[in-house]
Amino acid sequence: MKLLSFTASGRASFGAAKDNGIVDLGARMAPCSALRQLLESDGLTEAAKLVASTAPDHPLDKVSFAPVIPDPGKIICVGLNYRDHVAETGRTVTEKPALFARFACSQVGHLQPIVKPKVSDDFDYEGELALVIGKAGRHIPATRALDHVAGYSCYNEGSVRDWQRHTSQFLSGKTFAESGSFGPWLVTADEIPDPSKLSLQTRLNGTVVQDTRTDLLITAIPELIAYISTICPLVPGDVIVTGTPGGVGAKRTPPLWMRPGDTVEVEISGIGTLRNTVIAEPA
Repeated sequence: MKLLSFTASGRASFGAAKDNGIVDLGARMAPCSALRQLLESDGLTEAAKLVASTAPDHPLDKVSFAPVIPDPGKIICVGLNYRDHVAETGRTVTEKPALFARFACSQVGHLQPIVKPKVSDDFDYEGELALVIGKAGRHIPATRALDHVAGYSCYNEGSVRDWQRHTSQFLSGKTFAESGSFGPWLVTADEIPDPSKLSLQTRLNGTVVQDTRTDLLITAIPELIAYISTICPLVPGDVIVTGTPGGVGAKRTPPLWMRPGDTVEVEISGIGTLRNTVIAEPA
């Protein structure tokens, strides 16, 4: 099942993609009005039955995509989680995963423009696999970690590199308003039983700039969930963005930055393609 958040006829809702349309689950599954609420109520089984028996309410091309989870309690990102990216940055592999946060205001949905901030020209792409938590837990063992995943999506973790380098902490360059994107939808975990078997490709204006497989993650998804859940409880709707591979624009000669008018795509096998144009922040 492909779940998404969207706006249609001025109303924010969530639903499931079906036959080039969307079954409006927000209208049909009251009191759930958002995808995060559906996950909190353990409503995926009910939603799947409804989708199977219901015709689409909206054409897919007539809605405005929102970030998959517009209101996550946490967005936890993992840095330096592919060896080729570690090598191109000149760093060394750390024993434990490098974590930082993004905020909900930093992300937009599929087909929505991402914004190059006016204070920087060093605007970089980072194609990544994201997962969404569907079952709450703390101190989750890696052997049971995938049981806590609702599903998977694509993420472009847009990074403002000069601001990222202001200090040893990444956050200032990682959460500029509307600088990243999340979508197009959440493919539920029953359709992706092994997230280590996916391919990931990032394209800038049609040119491949990143190309990897998720079995090359340094810290695999079960271990990431186990580690993060030791620090804090994970709850339905929390997002973990698992890291970007080598090929980022900052480490090319000359650097390859995203510019207004560019189109950037993140495609992951079994999920789909997240596509956004780039615009300039208004002066």
